[in-house]
Amino acid sequence: MRLQNKVAIITGAASGMGKAEALRFASEGAKVIVADLNMEGAEAVVAEIKENNGEALAVKVNVTEQADLENMVKAAMDNYGQIDIVINNAGIFDKYTNSLETTEQQWDLIFDINMKAIYKTTNLVLPNMIERGEGTIVNIASIAGLVAQMGGAAYTASKHAVVGYTKHIAAVYGSKGIKINAIAPGTIRTPLTADMLKTRPTNKIPLDRFGNDYEVADLAVFLASDESKFMNGAVVPIDGGYTIV
Repeated sequence: MRLQNKVAIITGAASGMGKAEALRFASEGAKVIVADLNMEGAEAVVAEIKENNGEALAVKVNVTEQADLENMVKAAMDNYGQIDIVINNAGIFDKYTNSLETTEQQWDLIFDINMKAIYKTTNLVLPNMIERGEGTIVNIASIAGLVAQMGGAAYTASKHAVVGYTKHIAAVYGSKGIKINAIAPGTIRTPLTADMLKTRPTNKIPLDRFGNDYEVADLAVFLASDESKFMNGAVVPIDGGYTIV
């Protein structure tokens, strides 16, 4: 198992890509903190992990609340004594809202969840990781952090910010044993997007299909494992080739 005895926090893990990541990490031997505002969904993921002989703990977290993030980190330390991996997965979309239609309240909410929560979570786990001399962080960005046409104004700006922040942490803290990379998913089929994607064409994607949540989870495992130990500050698209054309 590639993540045996590792402790991983995954935010937004009650559904979609976060759920796929939680299940996949547990199958590779990680002890998983399933963090989500949807506690019922988080507990269901934990139950599924335990049914397959994995180990996990559900924690209710609103990633915009500092106290919730602190409790998430405390729960990991109290129950498992360490934090090896953080997957900053929680995020929201803005439904392709252009700048003139984006209110300041909407802008702030997108940035609070998509970017500020990553900054806060990273700052909570970095001191312990630096003290131990090792730690792995994977940020879920988007191809909207690489190109401008995907997503609305706030979403695109927030995901570009995630990419920049990932590179900053890699540059500053890499010498302290911190490995941080980002994943830039394209259009991914999840329970929340399945109906919408039924009528969306795939002809602009070279592979001529949408991605699956488990494929993102597979990439996250690779970036969290020792197989990628010389990768730092990378932003890896998983988009079927969309950003190459």
